[in-house]
Amino acid sequence: MSIIKKALLPAGGLGTRFLPATKASPKEMLTVVDKPLIQYAVEEAYSCGINDFIIITSRYKKSLEDHFDIIHELEENLKEKGKHKLIEEINKFSHLNFSYIRQGRPLGLGHSILKAKSFINEPFAVLLSDDIIDPDENLLKNMIDLHAETGCCVIALEEVSTEHVSQYGIIEGEMEKEGVYKIKNMVEKPSIEEAPSNLAIIGRYILIPEIFDILQNMKPGKGGEYQLTDALKELSLKNTVYGYVFKGKRYDAGDKFGFLQATVELALKSPFSDKFRQYLFEIVDRLKNEN
Repeated sequence: MSIIKKALLPAGGLGTRFLPATKASPKEMLTVVDKPLIQYAVEEAYSCGINDFIIITSRYKKSLEDHFDIIHELEENLKEKGKHKLIEEINKFSHLNFSYIRQGRPLGLGHSILKAKSFINEPFAVLLSDDIIDPDENLLKNMIDLHAETGCCVIALEEVSTEHVSQYGIIEGEMEKEGVYKIKNMVEKPSIEEAPSNLAIIGRYILIPEIFDILQNMKPGKGGEYQLTDALKELSLKNTVYGYVFKGKRYDAGDKFGFLQATVELALKSPFSDKFRQYLFEIVDRLKNEN
């Protein structure tokens, strides 16, 4: 049984990279194949034994709450049509506990996490729904296991190419064993020259409650936002913070190209994968003929 019982899902941002699609609809509700982004994160956490979810939200995002609620009118309509399996599918999270907190002004990931201070007094997971982890991978489970072993914060890392380090928080660390680093320093979105490594922080964290006091007393960092990376850097001066290097498949669905990649590759794992694969072959043949 997981020692992590709560998951925090920040969803208070404006989603500007997907405008105009996100002008009136939450980015977290953008659909990859047949599920919104945020559902992939919930399913990942649930598979690790987590049943309590806190979603940090904002105005115009009521659809997030509706998605994980029971909608009786829809259920009755499906019953009349004999679509009982579909009823099970849409209600499979109805037994879980969801709480929603308004972020107010979108002042960064650290600010979003701080909003949960009054509701969490134990180690917890943070999942950014922008990052879709392939459902066949065990990233979060392995991070929880590392936390159980050490009692420390664990941050997911991924090796990135040098030209992309400026898009991430980058760590400096000492390898303790294969795939596990004791973090010494963190830099938010450094230039290539400033980057201490090519190990980038990605959207999965196991945090301890001490992070809240640091976030509450820190000043805004790069971009005028409260950066979680800055808070973790300060925490690492007092508590050990580990980085766990993920070698599996991650899709950056917060980027339009990454979103398309996730759509294609997860569609190839869907029940209609054979039909979709044949369609892709037809496109490839057509492109060859055009060239």
